Amino acid sequence: MENKDVISEEKIESTAPSEPVSTPVNAETIEHQLEELKVLIENRKYSQLRRELEELNEADIATLLEDVDESDQLKIFRILPKSMAADVFAYLPTDVEQSIITSLSDREAANIVNNLMADDAADLMEEMPANIVRRLLENANAETRRDINHLLRYPEDSAGSIMTVEFVDLKESLTVAQAIDRIREIGLDKETVNICYVLDAQRHLIGTAALRYLLIHKPDEIIGNIMNDNVIAITTLMDQEEVAMMFQKYDFTSMPVVDQENRLVGIITVDDVVDIMREEATEDMEKMAAIIPSDKPYLKIGVVETWKKRIPWLLLLMVSATFTGGIITHYESALGAYVVLTAYIPMLMDTGGNAGGQVSVTVIRGLSLNEIEFSDLFKVIWKEIRVSLLCGLTLAVCNFAKLMIIDRIPVMVALVVCLTLVAAVFFAKLVGAMLPMLAQKAGFDPAVMASPFITTIVDALSLMIYFMIATNLLHITS
Repeated sequence: MENKDVISEEKIESTAPSEPVSTPVNAETIEHQLEELKVLIENRKYSQLRRELEELNEADIATLLEDVDESDQLKIFRILPKSMAADVFAYLPTDVEQSIITSLSDREAANIVNNLMADDAADLMEEMPANIVRRLLENANAETRRDINHLLRYPEDSAGSIMTVEFVDLKESLTVAQAIDRIREIGLDKETVNICYVLDAQRHLIGTAALRYLLIHKPDEIIGNIMNDNVIAITTLMDQEEVAMMFQKYDFTSMPVVDQENRLVGIITVDDVVDIMREEATEDMEKMAAIIPSDKPYLKIGVVETWKKRIPWLLLLMVSATFTGGIITHYESALGAYVVLTAYIPMLMDTGGNAGGQVSVTVIRGLSLNEIEFSDLFKVIWKEIRVSLLCGLTLAVCNFAKLMIIDRIPVMVALVVCLTLVAAVFFAKLVGAMLPMLAQKAGFDPAVMASPFITTIVDALSLMIYFMIATNLLHITS
């Protein structure tokens, strides 16, 4: 663990830091700056290092911290100006946050927590071990403790758990001049001042007032007369995925969060929504690949933990795939009479699986974006029936030509393969469309019914259809 004597040869100047200048930084520039910072650290030129950091955007500093050795992360973080430290900390990934916060003194850690936005501080507490959380809360100021505890009482992934309590509220009786004075007084520590929220005496949300409208109205205008009273709000228990959809629908940069009695308790800003969308998309992708979701970066997950997340579904799919083997065993006589049938089993199974996977991904996306509802089931089925017939017939015609010209197999065998191809695509697309919608209706995550699970079902169906057609057209006794 690093201690406070990191800076030894060259003392940091005690003068107040100059106003930081944020400049656009591309990937090549960041890499170059990283190398320069490493040289400064090695040469213990901490004053110059601090000046270089002051010129960077907080998000870029966080990127640099992620890329340096763990032993150097704390050195860099300690020399950041206090005005920047908390902002940089909020951009760091969870594992780096934990590494730094546990290495700081109680006073330094409390300074970081007290200067974080309440929602970022609450997120930090959720990821920390209990003993660290206790230590941080004991040293945090009373206001910070109250805000964090307020946010932590809401269910995970709800609007209440991701909102921030740092917002500008105005009374409807204020004048424009008084409202602007209030923004000047408290706005610096708030998440945003672009939209102010108008409350009555009981803190019920009754309207909003955009800062630009305040600036163009006369100073003696009353807020209650000029506010927008058509307010769209989010409830505290709304799922974060629904929150993201609300932002997408209305194109807002921030939205108020109210309790069951319409009292304003917080706001959610668009930067939080970007994180939600990334998290939800990652979770759906992992479920669709039959992996138990994780909120850690790939390289931060250990081998054993990765094994635990992958093996349950692999075991289930392996067991379910034994049905495929059972079908092949049942039709051994067909394969014995026409060994050539065996050569086309992989093609039929893969084509069916791919066809089912295509429609399942499309339907799952439609469900997640509310473009499709369960009431649209028959519309979806009717559409996929027509699509499947077009796709199946196209594949069958192309495959028949290939079987005749290149493989030169008997016409009846080629007919069996091509008819199976049409049927496999048909049923694969029906299964791929129906399973996610039925799963959602039953209360399950439709992503679970995606490619791996659907592929297993479609493989079994394809083989059954294949051998049924073969035994009838080729007059084989199974």
